[in-house]
Amino acid sequence: MGRPRRIAIVGGGVAGLAAAYQLGQLFHQNESVDIVLYESSSRLGGIVETVREGGFVLEGGPDGWVSEKPWARELAGELGLDDELVFSNDAERRTYVLLDGILKAMPNGMRMMVPTNLDALDTSDLFSAEAKQAFHHEVSRASELKEQAPRSDESVAQFVRRHFGDEVLDKIGAPLLSGVFGGDVAQLSVRAVMAPFVAMEREHGSLIAGLKAREASEKRPPLFTTLRSGLGTLIDRMVATIPQHWIRLGVETKAIRREQDGWTVSSSLGMEHFDTIFLATPLHVTRMLLEPVAPQASALMQMQASSAVVVAFGFDDAEQVPIPPGFGFLVPPGPQSMLLACTFMDQKFPDRVPPGGRLLRAFFGGRAATRVLPCSNDEIAAIARMELARILRPLPDPRVTVIRRWPQSLPQYAVGHLERMEELEGCVHRLGGLYLLGNGYRGVGLPDLIRDARSAVRSAMRG
Repeated sequence: MGRPRRIAIVGGGVAGLAAAYQLGQLFHQNESVDIVLYESSSRLGGIVETVREGGFVLEGGPDGWVSEKPWARELAGELGLDDELVFSNDAERRTYVLLDGILKAMPNGMRMMVPTNLDALDTSDLFSAEAKQAFHHEVSRASELKEQAPRSDESVAQFVRRHFGDEVLDKIGAPLLSGVFGGDVAQLSVRAVMAPFVAMEREHGSLIAGLKAREASEKRPPLFTTLRSGLGTLIDRMVATIPQHWIRLGVETKAIRREQDGWTVSSSLGMEHFDTIFLATPLHVTRMLLEPVAPQASALMQMQASSAVVVAFGFDDAEQVPIPPGFGFLVPPGPQSMLLACTFMDQKFPDRVPPGGRLLRAFFGGRAATRVLPCSNDEIAAIARMELARILRPLPDPRVTVIRRWPQSLPQYAVGHLERMEELEGCVHRLGGLYLLGNGYRGVGLPDLIRDARSAVRSAMRG
């Protein structure tokens, strides 16, 4: 009988855990395989972390996932969490944009920066008469837009400008996409971050017409999904399925090396040999590990990554923290505020607060995040309260405060990203026995990371 097949997973965030979970389903208690999961920190789950205190459910990272993408919900079902699924309160969904110090509501029926209800758009005070005219004109320009759709990639800014103009880009496009992808819309690849809209342009020309056609033929699920007890439960359930002897916490991976018959991983525990490696580390760490092994692959991964700081405040008495109805507000880039966004969590999802409570989550990104990252927790909390007070009103002392820093956590998918990733995949495939997982390649949301990791495991085990 030959030696067991040895598999390393480097990184215990969502992608690494999903890979370990999938391997566990295939090889649980199977002596023909030996699996090691390296994680440099003292906990698993990466940026997904739930703090439960005083009846509040506070997320340190993402607060849910986009329901349209099925992979996180499928995993939750496999883990016995169907009864835990809760959905966004879409009947009360409203998002505001801060303009000149005033919160102005986005019109009903907006999907990102594309309206599906032009009557609601016309009564909105968010846009000027010129911008409203540009929306209406976009429908009549369908043939022209379809014919002139570029064959190569372009920036999100160019794409939105062609359809709706600068005002729509500045007021909605930039703050929406900066919050999700942490990037500059003048640099972000539209094919990588807005693929469904690119497909709509190819088919319909007009995005408004394309979205209306899609909504007429599809029953849309609630926009967002989360877990009643918090996303940390998804992590806990995955960890519970993984054989505990696989897991090595507090172990830093220092280098990897390609050998004739596999790979060597050098960590703070020493050197070990493996047949297959799943690299699920943050992008800048993966790039550093790959540089000596595959400099061309490492070069293809050189993309900017922005930081994020999340500050959650739980208040006992919602009446002392009055907010408008809806999910929260966005802040267009500019000097008027350091905040990028704020989510009204107790209005977005049910079961986030104790009776009568209020939960706000402030989000700093880009340059503002870089500025506040070195500050102490007390300083960050004070900055967040000051920023929120300017927009809402002075806040009472919170019952609970949770602060999380996520440096270099949001890779920017710049123009040409899909082509670079195709080239990167070729480089990695030629090395053999290596798989790259995480948010730097094929999507940044939880469903994307889960889909990618499980798919990579299936592919590796077929090989």
